[in-house]
Amino acid sequence: MSKDIRIKKGLDIKLKGQAEKVLSDAPKSQIFAIKPTDFHAVMPKMVVKEGESVKQGQVIFFSKYSDQVKFVSPVSGVLKEIVRGAKRRILEVRIEADDKNIAVEHGSKNPTEMSGEEIKNFILESGCWPFIKQRPYDVIANPVDAPKAIFISAYATAPLAADIEFALNNEEEAFQTGVNAISKLTEGKTHLSIDKTGNSFLNNINNVEVHRVSGPHPAGNVGVQIHHIDPINAGERVWVINPADVVIIGKLFLTGTFDPSRIIAVAGSSIKNPKYYKTKIGAQISTFVYDAGVENPERVRMINGDVLTGDEVQPDNFLGFYNTTFSAIPEGNNYRMFGWVPFIGNNIHSMSRTSLAWLFKNKRFEANTNLNGEERALVVTGEMEKVMPMDVFPMQLIKECMAGNIEKMENLGIYEVAPEDFALIDYACTSKIEAQAIIREGLDIMIEEVG
Repeated sequence: MSKDIRIKKGLDIKLKGQAEKVLSDAPKSQIFAIKPTDFHAVMPKMVVKEGESVKQGQVIFFSKYSDQVKFVSPVSGVLKEIVRGAKRRILEVRIEADDKNIAVEHGSKNPTEMSGEEIKNFILESGCWPFIKQRPYDVIANPVDAPKAIFISAYATAPLAADIEFALNNEEEAFQTGVNAISKLTEGKTHLSIDKTGNSFLNNINNVEVHRVSGPHPAGNVGVQIHHIDPINAGERVWVINPADVVIIGKLFLTGTFDPSRIIAVAGSSIKNPKYYKTKIGAQISTFVYDAGVENPERVRMINGDVLTGDEVQPDNFLGFYNTTFSAIPEGNNYRMFGWVPFIGNNIHSMSRTSLAWLFKNKRFEANTNLNGEERALVVTGEMEKVMPMDVFPMQLIKECMAGNIEKMENLGIYEVAPEDFALIDYACTSKIEAQAIIREGLDIMIEEVG
């Protein structure tokens, strides 16, 4: 039996370029990369050297702070290059793929016949553990911890986000197997949040408590769902995992190999043919973005992820470890005189009524990267509270994160939030502050001081 959750606060940003529900195979990438920067608070320790051959699923590096957490190659081939930045920090591990597709064999297993500890060890050994993240702090889960619950959000509300039900089509067996395994990692409940209007196999998954969610963005954020279902208190741990990664874990148990296949939505107003591509984790972006027909690439902002939380990339960069969406929108290097006046030029989307967007609720807009203003003093306007569907005082929490006040951060709910929960504040706040970056810094302070 499902439970309904209705979110009222928030804001849906309807943009042009939504991916059509058409699936194509992306052209094969010759180079793949695993980026330690995708794993916050992980310090990589290399296992393989440049020039060595690797198999698909072979360990490339592990976490300095927990040698149980391993990171594996998405393909077989040769480790071509270790790209380093300042202070020899590892930025990318690039692998040149071959045509052999030789994979490390772990042997297929039935999770219903295994204990929770056996399942944990199997996932750790295979390199699938980084798919499991924890709240608080929004980092890879510590395998030593015992989570009070596990959450899977199969409801996407971010602008241009991939349709999860479409992406999981024909993956019912792998998803159910993944759920069977994951549910044994906690003595508490495993929660699955789905679209209230959806009609897919997700309604009938076993070993989970199903929640039918409705409402504007960020209703699909797992942090918002945790807040309304089973809030986090000091000292507690909750693990979260993306639906696409549940499938990868399920395939691990079914086949005994690490399968990094990923279906992504290539979307945005700068894409001529926005649609879905089947590719692999770490594939080079140029393999699918040019096939989709990016228009005027020199004047386009390419984003690994959605337009609110993704990272700016170039075509020769690589698909992120957790990404299921790739966005491309016009670069905001043009300025409109008296742009705040709604009747001058093309109308723009805005939460405020200085724009006429509120009159056209179903219209899709072509957004660019213009801030339409500059950073200014942080003043009380009530804008943040309108898009924060949690019992959190966002402005006060942001201020205490900037001040590094640990006690007040705890009292204001720092354990319940992640940077993505403040993405709409980045968009809606007229102060133009980088709220996500501030919250990330606050969480890092908590990791260092509280643990």
